[in-house]
Amino acid sequence: MQSLTRSLSAVAILIGLASGVVIGAEQAGQQPSKKETQEQFDARMKWWRDARFAMFIHWGPVSLKGTEIGWSRGKQVPEEEYDNLYKRFNPEKFSAKQWVDIAKAAGMKYMVLTAKHHDGFCLWDTKTTSYNMMHTPFKRDVVKELAAECKRQGIVFATYYSILDWYHPDYNVSVRGRPGYKLPAGQAPDLDRYVKYMKTHLRELIKDHGPLGILWFDGEWEKPWTHRRGQDLYAYVRSLQPDIIINNRVDKGRSGMAGVTKTDEEYAGDYDTPEQQVGKFQTGRPWETCMTICSQWAWKPNDKLKSLEECIRILVNTVGGDGNLLLNVGPMPDGRIEPRQAQRLREIGQWLEKNGQSIYATRGGPFKPGKWGASTHKDNKVYVHVLNWPGDTLALPPIAQKIVGSSLLGGPKAAVKQTDQEITISVPTSDREPIDTVVVLELDAPVRN
Repeated sequence: MQSLTRSLSAVAILIGLASGVVIGAEQAGQQPSKKETQEQFDARMKWWRDARFAMFIHWGPVSLKGTEIGWSRGKQVPEEEYDNLYKRFNPEKFSAKQWVDIAKAAGMKYMVLTAKHHDGFCLWDTKTTSYNMMHTPFKRDVVKELAAECKRQGIVFATYYSILDWYHPDYNVSVRGRPGYKLPAGQAPDLDRYVKYMKTHLRELIKDHGPLGILWFDGEWEKPWTHRRGQDLYAYVRSLQPDIIINNRVDKGRSGMAGVTKTDEEYAGDYDTPEQQVGKFQTGRPWETCMTICSQWAWKPNDKLKSLEECIRILVNTVGGDGNLLLNVGPMPDGRIEPRQAQRLREIGQWLEKNGQSIYATRGGPFKPGKWGASTHKDNKVYVHVLNWPGDTLALPPIAQKIVGSSLLGGPKAAVKQTDQEITISVPTSDREPIDTVVVLELDAPVRN
């Protein structure tokens, strides 16, 4: 865990910031750029894969209404009212330090902020539009403050950016309603001109607020965005910062909410993005589940909060499937992360203080996740996360390596038997953890990915 922290700190400074054994069976589909070797791709992705757990933040003037960001424009909130919320958005209790402190206490290693969502509002001091934080009563560049604080605390900073923009008239293709402002008389909407506007934003974010760990794109599903434009945007962002990581929503390859990149063409993007669901077991191509800690992405009063048990199970099943977890919070209109959300995050962090070695810098498997739980591994150790005991004994498929030792993580020995047909694990009820009993298997050789 200490070595991972040192590694991520170095990255932050550098960039400004009961199923079968399946290892080796799911390798197809990883496609680094044609200009990048597999070794170069793996090196660029290493810090991200080691990190495993991160904070997603959806926030903006819409928090004043407690409705969903972007999507509530023209539905729950009339367009004209929605588009003018920024004029009274004054989050006086916002503290970049508080947000990063909470992320760090949760054991999160990187942070992704919605710099611009579908509503077009910009959380930074952009020179392209007055629809930004500097024209609110708050008049502060939230992106810059968070980027600086993340760098101070060794958290990798990243931004979310929506390709679609239901406010900008040059995009002007949404079925969700009129653009937020009008073009000059006689000027028709122009998507090429909009792309130039968007690229100016991305240059500002990378050059003035970065370097960034990730550019997390979204909003690629509407018809005007094309495969060709996606490839062009990916290349443009990599030209600004070659070591940046970019998700698959930059292009048209994502297959629905499951988020897996289709294989009918070579699509741009470094990793898959399942949304509000744990992704499938996949060791060949990197992936990251994005999920809300409540039910709504943006802050909602009295929203249903996930229990600690739910959060741990989601984290374990995600990492056991060889993915990262990007867990979302929605700060309140006064700028604070809601206290009950912050408390839940601290509780996850307390669990990780004890169990982090079974999460950070591990890979999923060798046992495929099942109703019983999931497994992770690193070097010659396998961490069996038992979330649901099927009875007195858990039976798992055989593996090629010989088990030379077994114990509970940070505890006594565990009873493990290995044959050519199966591995059985039993732990007395009194020694089982209420959420996740982690059994460590020491092998005579490393697990091969």
